Amino acid sequence: MKRLFLQQLFHCIGGRMAKAKQTTMYYCQNCGHESVKWMGQCPMCKEWNTFVEETVTKGGSGMGGAIKSGAKDRKKAEPVALTDVSMKSEEKITTGIVELDRVLGGGIVPGSLTLVGGDPGIGKSTLLLQVCRNLSSSGRRVLYISGEESLKQIKLRADRLGKFTESLLLLCETDLEAIREVIERVRPETAVIDSIQTMHNDEVAAASGSVSQVRESTNVLMQIAKGLGISILIVGHVTKEGTVAGPRVLEHMVDSVLYFEGDRHASYRILRGVKNRFGSTNEIGVFEMREEGLAEVRNPSEFMLSGRPEDATGTVVACSLEGTRPILIEIQALVCQSNFGIPRRQATGTDFNRVNLLMAVLEKRLHLKMSDCDAYVNIAGGMRIVEPATDLGIVMAIVSSYKNRSIDEKAVAFGEVGLSGEVRAVSMPEIRVREAQKLGFTTCILPQVSLAHMKKVEGIRLIGVSSVRDAIDLIV
Repeated sequence: MKRLFLQQLFHCIGGRMAKAKQTTMYYCQNCGHESVKWMGQCPMCKEWNTFVEETVTKGGSGMGGAIKSGAKDRKKAEPVALTDVSMKSEEKITTGIVELDRVLGGGIVPGSLTLVGGDPGIGKSTLLLQVCRNLSSSGRRVLYISGEESLKQIKLRADRLGKFTESLLLLCETDLEAIREVIERVRPETAVIDSIQTMHNDEVAAASGSVSQVRESTNVLMQIAKGLGISILIVGHVTKEGTVAGPRVLEHMVDSVLYFEGDRHASYRILRGVKNRFGSTNEIGVFEMREEGLAEVRNPSEFMLSGRPEDATGTVVACSLEGTRPILIEIQALVCQSNFGIPRRQATGTDFNRVNLLMAVLEKRLHLKMSDCDAYVNIAGGMRIVEPATDLGIVMAIVSSYKNRSIDEKAVAFGEVGLSGEVRAVSMPEIRVREAQKLGFTTCILPQVSLAHMKKVEGIRLIGVSSVRDAIDLIV
């Protein structure tokens, strides 16, 4: 009886004492939703096959009624009236790279958290190392933290980029607690984390790069940035779908999200801002990869049109608006008879389904028989364009190749095409026309609706079209 009593007493006390146990949880890589079992579809974001398994260590709450240490001394939170909040215009930190400052909205905001994502080898670390060089050259203290490269590897890459000053400090570390201690001791104005997938938080029982580690590590860095007023730039790897590896909540936690686009084997790079709490979104910066690093391309339109053929069929220049910047691009199309029962369609740099839709409009409205033709559409220069304003250019390029008729090489076309064959208005037509005029184009084909609200531009002839047939009549 005495032994039985002691066993029962031991289990009773042990159940009330704090103890850690390991459990298995499943996390959605897209939205971060937690579940105790694996599910094919996430109930929150409705995405399929996004759950991953992780081992989580959970601790007990200690003896019943225990109060956490420091709870009595914690400062009470008090609401503040909106009218009592004083606004101070914080000066943004210019990076010395005009294209990057354009995407960021004028520069880096003190205390902000910026995520830079892109494919491996596309130039993320190179760009941030150039930013560190420019900031340190102006006397600002910068801390570059790498979890992927050694000090000698960073030094080899830095020697190609130029001269660095003593204001740039290097740290090779993956332990987040050690990184926090160094940042609090050094107090840099700007810190770079390369990359977030290599950071490890000892309080999270999961491997580096997992959903839990990425989320909690970003949360710690956000507290450091907001608490100390330090601007932190985070490098993030992307998945095969082109999104930042880890939970989607990562993009919601940071202040700005920048994506590097382009083929790493090509010379150009496009930096696109998809989120910015301090400026406009969808701004882009164009760079060219050279031996000495990333060089800015101040005039992307001229860069995209270099090497354009003369008197060639199936090619036309269109104007797309990326943020507030107009860019002239060359649209190429090749239409030929198919040797197979099912014709082949391919689109590079634009939406494949959009090309099929426009070809269906041509068959229905203009009675052009394209059901037995192969069609290939390409945006020259490798840039990806999804703006509907390029519809008219795609249509004219397809018909030009189909009819084997060339288009005036000094002409620019833009406009959205509807299912009825009408050409609809686009935003900011005057800015697009002036960009074409600046590069020496003499003719601009645009929607008739937009032409009615535009002022006359010297040196360029404006032709308004109300339907696809009107635009095709200019070719034929």
